[in-house]
Amino acid sequence: MAMLYSGLSLRRRKQRLYRGLRHHAAIYLFLLPGLAFFLVFTTYPILYSFVMSFTNWPIMGPAQFVGVQNYSQVLNDPIVLTAFLNAILYMVVSVPLQLGLGLLVAIGLDRPMPGRTTLRLIYYLPVITSWVVVTYIFQYLFNTDYGLINWLLMSLNVIQSPIAWLADPNKAIVVAAILGSWKGIGWAMMIFLAALQGVPVELYEAAAIDGAGKWHSFWSITLPSIRASMFFVTVLLVMGAFQVFTQIYILTAGGPADQTQVPLVWMYQQAFTNLQFGYASALSWLIAVLIVLFTMVQFWIFRPRSLNVRED
Repeated sequence: MAMLYSGLSLRRRKQRLYRGLRHHAAIYLFLLPGLAFFLVFTTYPILYSFVMSFTNWPIMGPAQFVGVQNYSQVLNDPIVLTAFLNAILYMVVSVPLQLGLGLLVAIGLDRPMPGRTTLRLIYYLPVITSWVVVTYIFQYLFNTDYGLINWLLMSLNVIQSPIAWLADPNKAIVVAAILGSWKGIGWAMMIFLAALQGVPVELYEAAAIDGAGKWHSFWSITLPSIRASMFFVTVLLVMGAFQVFTQIYILTAGGPADQTQVPLVWMYQQAFTNLQFGYASALSWLIAVLIVLFTMVQFWIFRPRSLNVRED
């Protein structure tokens, strides 16, 4: 009797599963092209790049397994250290600028004012402008011989001779960071603006009744309320700082003498100029690991703080 009951139960489960699959068949068919595209053009290249990082692939011919030799070369390459230090300098300059100015602009444009929508559009325009176009504009602005920045500074007697902005490694990285900040402020503004509009007005009204000023309300209400958005923006900005490419590639191409290299430019040059695809794959995985580590640190910094209450 028990065997008959279990057989009927198994048959019913199979029938329900078949009916469920038939009912959702159209959904699965619609998902199949996107899933196939993701597997072929995203998942497979990622997995293959990991395999390639352990090989020496001469393009013409089979790949040769070399173990961790590529990783050893990456870790002992002084240019890689320079590239990561430049990326950290880029991050230190650009991330606070985008966070601070993006939040400041968002607070200003969150208040009712004439032309608020137009101002929001103006601040967001750099975000949708081509990286290549704005980088060439900055290349002209900071040109040593005929750049507008040097001309203005010399006209105001701030400097006596032109500054070689893009020839000095530190100055070139700062110029690229200023470009990235100018282009990203509008994006941070939109995220913060959406977060600010979700803060209940009653909190500010209650704080005003209690005698709290605007500065105290900002620290006690605004910042805690948009904490999640600040975490989201910070994580993406830090990830973007380690993936900076277009600005450096156009402004300096890593020169002079590889002193303005950043990880992605060096990886690109190793792969498509020197044809060292195994080395470039190992470097790409090292970049990914460091980004994950930085993200974990940010998770720790922005983690919710719990109050430890002692009971006597």
